[in-house]
Amino acid sequence: MLPKDLPEFNLEQGVVMLIDKPLEWTSFDVVNKLRYTIKRAFGLKKVKVGHAGTLDPLASGLLIVCAGKATKTIDQIQAEHKKYTGIITIGAKTPSFDLETEVEKVANADHITLEEVQNAANQFLGVIDQTPPIFSAKKIDGKTAYNLARAGKEVKLKKAQVEIMTFDIVKKEGVNFHFEVTCSKGTYIRSLANDVGEVLGVGGYLSALRRTQSGDFRIEEAKTVEQWVDFIAQLPNNQKTEG
Repeated sequence: MLPKDLPEFNLEQGVVMLIDKPLEWTSFDVVNKLRYTIKRAFGLKKVKVGHAGTLDPLASGLLIVCAGKATKTIDQIQAEHKKYTGIITIGAKTPSFDLETEVEKVANADHITLEEVQNAANQFLGVIDQTPPIFSAKKIDGKTAYNLARAGKEVKLKKAQVEIMTFDIVKKEGVNFHFEVTCSKGTYIRSLANDVGEVLGVGGYLSALRRTQSGDFRIEEAKTVEQWVDFIAQLPNNQKTEG
Protein backbone atom coordinates (compact mmCIF):
# COMPACT_ATOMS: atom_id res chain seq x y z
CA MET A 1 0.00 0.00 0.00
CA LEU A 2 1.29 3.47 -0.88
CA PRO A 3 1.74 5.93 2.01
CA LYS A 4 -0.73 8.78 2.39
CA ASP A 5 2.06 11.37 2.40
CA LEU A 6 3.41 10.25 -0.97
CA PRO A 7 6.04 12.79 -2.10
CA GLU A 8 5.92 14.43 -5.50
CA PHE A 9 8.22 12.67 -7.97
CA ASN A 10 9.15 15.78 -9.92
CA LEU A 11 11.68 15.13 -12.67
CA GLU A 12 11.74 18.79 -13.68
CA GLN A 13 12.83 19.84 -10.20
CA GLY A 14 14.94 16.72 -9.90
CA VAL A 15 14.76 13.55 -7.81
CA VAL A 16 17.47 12.16 -5.53
CA MET A 17 17.04 8.46 -4.70
CA LEU A 18 19.00 6.82 -1.88
CA ILE A 19 19.56 3.17 -2.72
CA ASP A 20 20.82 0.33 -0.54
CA LYS A 21 22.77 -1.39 -3.32
CA PRO A 22 22.84 -5.18 -3.02
CA LEU A 23 25.91 -7.32 -3.51
CA GLU A 24 26.79 -8.36 -7.07
CA TRP A 25 24.87 -5.50 -8.68
CA THR A 26 27.01 -2.92 -10.46
CA SER A 27 26.20 0.74 -9.94
CA PHE A 28 25.16 0.89 -13.60
CA ASP A 29 22.81 -2.07 -13.08
CA VAL A 30 20.95 0.04 -10.51
CA VAL A 31 20.89 3.13 -12.74
CA ASN A 32 19.65 1.17 -15.75
CA LYS A 33 16.90 -0.52 -13.71
CA LEU A 34 15.63 2.80 -12.34
CA ARG A 35 15.90 4.54 -15.72
CA TYR A 36 13.79 1.82 -17.35
CA THR A 37 11.22 1.99 -14.52
CA ILE A 38 10.92 5.80 -14.74
CA LYS A 39 10.62 5.78 -18.55
CA ARG A 40 7.89 3.15 -18.41
CA ALA A 41 5.96 4.80 -15.56
CA PHE A 42 6.06 8.27 -17.15
CA GLY A 43 5.75 7.18 -20.78
CA LEU A 44 9.06 8.82 -21.68
CA LYS A 45 11.52 7.93 -24.43
CA LYS A 46 14.42 9.60 -22.63
CA VAL A 47 15.23 10.55 -19.05
CA LYS A 48 18.49 11.57 -17.41
CA VAL A 49 19.54 9.21 -14.61
CA GLY A 50 23.00 8.87 -13.06
CA HIS A 51 24.76 7.91 -9.84
CA ALA A 52 26.95 10.04 -7.56
CA GLY A 53 29.81 7.68 -6.77
CA THR A 54 30.46 4.11 -7.92
CA LEU A 55 30.18 1.11 -5.62
CA ASP A 56 31.96 -2.07 -6.74
CA PRO A 57 29.81 -5.18 -7.34
CA LEU A 58 31.30 -6.80 -4.21
CA ALA A 59 30.32 -3.78 -2.08
CA SER A 60 26.87 -2.98 -0.70
CA GLY A 61 25.31 0.08 0.84
CA LEU A 62 24.51 3.66 -0.02
CA LEU A 63 24.32 4.48 -3.72
CA ILE A 64 22.91 7.92 -4.57
CA VAL A 65 21.00 8.00 -7.85
CA CYS A 66 19.81 11.28 -9.37
CA ALA A 67 17.10 11.70 -11.99
CA GLY A 68 15.92 14.65 -14.09
CA LYS A 69 17.42 18.01 -13.16
CA ALA A 70 19.01 16.50 -10.06
CA THR A 71 21.67 15.01 -12.34
CA LYS A 72 23.20 18.51 -12.37
CA THR A 73 24.07 18.05 -8.68
CA ILE A 74 25.96 14.76 -9.16
CA ASP A 75 29.44 16.33 -9.12
CA GLN A 76 28.61 18.28 -5.97
CA ILE A 77 27.24 15.21 -4.17
CA GLN A 78 30.12 13.03 -5.34
CA ALA A 79 32.69 15.46 -3.92
CA GLU A 80 31.49 14.90 -0.34
CA HIS A 81 33.29 12.65 2.16
CA LYS A 82 32.27 8.99 2.45
CA LYS A 83 31.98 6.54 5.35
CA TYR A 84 32.40 2.78 5.08
CA THR A 85 32.42 -0.32 7.23
CA GLY A 86 34.08 -3.54 6.17
CA ILE A 87 36.52 -6.36 6.80
CA ILE A 88 40.23 -6.61 6.02
CA THR A 89 41.49 -10.19 5.88
CA ILE A 90 45.13 -10.39 6.93
CA GLY A 91 47.60 -13.06 5.80
CA ALA A 92 47.02 -13.21 2.04
CA LYS A 93 46.86 -11.03 -1.08
CA THR A 94 44.79 -10.88 -4.24
CA PRO A 95 45.62 -9.08 -7.52
CA SER A 96 42.41 -7.02 -7.27
CA PHE A 97 42.91 -6.28 -3.53
CA ASP A 98 39.49 -7.88 -2.88
CA LEU A 99 37.66 -11.16 -3.61
CA GLU A 100 37.13 -10.46 -7.33
CA THR A 101 40.33 -12.42 -7.99
CA GLU A 102 41.85 -15.53 -6.43
CA VAL A 103 43.68 -15.45 -3.10
CA GLU A 104 47.45 -15.86 -3.38
CA LYS A 105 50.63 -15.45 -1.35
CA VAL A 106 49.13 -16.89 1.85
CA ALA A 107 51.10 -16.25 5.06
CA ASN A 108 50.58 -17.14 8.70
CA ALA A 109 48.83 -14.18 10.36
CA ASP A 110 47.29 -15.80 13.45
CA HIS A 111 49.68 -13.84 15.66
CA ILE A 112 48.60 -10.41 14.35
CA THR A 113 46.76 -8.43 17.03
CA LEU A 114 44.07 -5.79 16.75
CA GLU A 115 46.50 -3.24 18.14
CA GLU A 116 49.05 -4.05 15.43
CA VAL A 117 46.44 -3.63 12.68
CA GLN A 118 45.29 -0.34 14.23
CA ASN A 119 48.88 0.90 14.33
CA ALA A 120 49.25 0.00 10.65
CA ALA A 121 45.96 1.75 9.80
CA ASN A 122 47.10 4.89 11.64
CA GLN A 123 49.93 5.29 9.15
CA PHE A 124 47.38 6.18 6.46
CA LEU A 125 45.55 8.93 8.32
CA GLY A 126 45.59 12.37 6.74
CA VAL A 127 46.40 13.31 3.14
CA ILE A 128 48.19 10.43 1.38
CA ASP A 129 49.28 9.46 -2.11
CA GLN A 130 47.37 6.28 -2.93
CA THR A 131 47.96 3.83 -5.77
CA PRO A 132 44.62 2.65 -7.26
CA PRO A 133 44.09 -1.10 -7.81
CA ILE A 134 44.99 -2.31 -11.31
CA PHE A 135 41.53 -3.91 -11.37
CA SER A 136 39.77 -0.53 -11.40
CA ALA A 137 37.92 1.76 -13.80
CA LYS A 138 40.92 4.07 -14.15
CA LYS A 139 41.82 4.92 -17.76
CA ILE A 140 45.23 4.32 -19.36
CA ASP A 141 45.55 5.81 -22.86
CA GLY A 142 41.77 5.57 -23.20
CA LYS A 143 41.61 1.95 -22.07
CA THR A 144 40.11 0.76 -18.77
CA ALA A 145 42.68 -0.59 -16.32
CA TYR A 146 40.69 -3.69 -15.34
CA ASN A 147 40.31 -4.75 -18.97
CA LEU A 148 44.06 -4.51 -19.44
CA ALA A 149 44.68 -6.40 -16.18
CA ARG A 150 42.27 -9.17 -17.12
CA ALA A 151 44.04 -9.50 -20.46
CA GLY A 152 47.28 -10.13 -18.58
CA LYS A 153 48.91 -6.88 -19.65
CA GLU A 154 51.14 -4.81 -17.39
CA VAL A 155 49.23 -1.98 -15.74
CA LYS A 156 50.92 1.01 -14.13
CA LEU A 157 48.69 3.58 -12.46
CA LYS A 158 49.68 6.98 -11.14
CA LYS A 159 49.19 7.71 -7.47
CA ALA A 160 46.32 10.00 -6.51
CA GLN A 161 46.06 12.26 -3.47
CA VAL A 162 43.23 11.32 -1.10
CA GLU A 163 42.43 12.05 2.53
CA ILE A 164 41.67 9.53 5.27
CA MET A 165 39.90 11.33 8.13
CA THR A 166 39.30 8.30 10.40
CA PHE A 167 40.40 4.65 10.15
CA ASP A 168 39.32 2.57 13.14
CA ILE A 169 39.85 -1.18 13.56
CA VAL A 170 36.89 -2.14 15.74
CA LYS A 171 36.93 -5.93 16.02
CA LYS A 172 39.12 -8.99 15.39
CA GLU A 173 37.72 -12.38 14.31
CA GLY A 174 40.66 -14.66 13.60
CA VAL A 175 42.47 -13.05 10.65
CA ASN A 176 39.44 -10.88 9.81
CA PHE A 177 39.56 -7.32 11.12
CA HIS A 178 36.40 -5.20 11.07
CA PHE A 179 36.94 -1.51 10.38
CA GLU A 180 35.21 1.86 9.98
CA VAL A 181 36.71 4.53 7.74
CA THR A 182 35.87 8.11 6.73
CA CYS A 183 37.58 9.32 3.57
CA SER A 184 37.54 11.73 0.67
CA LYS A 185 36.20 11.24 -2.82
CA GLY A 186 38.32 8.92 -4.95
CA THR A 187 39.65 6.77 -2.10
CA TYR A 188 40.00 3.07 -2.89
CA ILE A 189 39.27 1.10 0.28
CA ARG A 190 40.70 -1.97 -1.47
CA SER A 191 44.04 -0.17 -1.71
CA LEU A 192 43.88 0.70 1.99
CA ALA A 193 43.37 -2.99 2.83
CA ASN A 194 46.30 -4.00 0.65
CA ASP A 195 48.52 -1.25 2.09
CA VAL A 196 47.73 -2.27 5.68
CA GLY A 197 48.73 -5.84 4.79
CA GLU A 198 51.98 -4.56 3.31
CA VAL A 199 52.83 -2.64 6.49
CA LEU A 200 52.17 -5.78 8.57
CA GLY A 201 54.37 -7.85 6.25
CA VAL A 202 51.83 -10.64 5.76
CA GLY A 203 49.53 -9.21 3.10
CA GLY A 204 45.90 -8.21 3.31
CA TYR A 205 42.83 -7.80 1.14
CA LEU A 206 39.31 -6.40 1.39
CA SER A 207 36.80 -9.18 2.06
CA ALA A 208 33.69 -7.06 2.76
CA LEU A 209 32.65 -3.44 2.24
CA ARG A 210 29.53 -1.39 2.91
CA ARG A 211 29.09 2.36 2.34
CA THR A 212 27.11 3.88 5.18
CA GLN A 213 27.25 7.61 4.43
CA SER A 214 28.00 10.11 1.67
CA GLY A 215 28.01 13.72 2.79
CA ASP A 216 24.83 14.20 4.80
CA PHE A 217 23.08 11.21 3.20
CA ARG A 218 22.95 8.07 5.36
CA ILE A 219 22.21 4.41 4.67
CA GLU A 220 19.36 4.51 7.22
CA GLU A 221 17.45 6.75 4.77
CA ALA A 222 17.90 4.39 1.81
CA LYS A 223 15.45 1.97 0.21
CA THR A 224 16.18 -1.19 -1.73
CA VAL A 225 16.10 -1.20 -5.53
CA GLU A 226 12.87 -3.21 -5.41
CA GLN A 227 11.23 -0.70 -3.06
CA TRP A 228 12.10 2.18 -5.38
CA VAL A 229 10.88 0.25 -8.44
CA ASP A 230 7.55 -0.52 -6.73
CA PHE A 231 7.24 3.08 -5.51
CA ILE A 232 7.78 4.56 -8.99
CA ALA A 233 5.61 1.99 -10.76
CA GLN A 234 2.67 2.68 -8.41
CA LEU A 235 2.81 6.48 -8.55
CA PRO A 236 -0.71 7.80 -9.16
CA ASN A 237 -1.07 10.09 -12.17
CA ASN A 238 -1.47 13.19 -10.03
CA GLN A 239 1.95 12.54 -8.47
CA LYS A 240 3.76 12.19 -11.79
CA THR A 241 5.17 15.64 -12.46
CA GLU A 242 7.55 16.27 -15.30
CA GLY A 243 7.59 20.02 -14.94
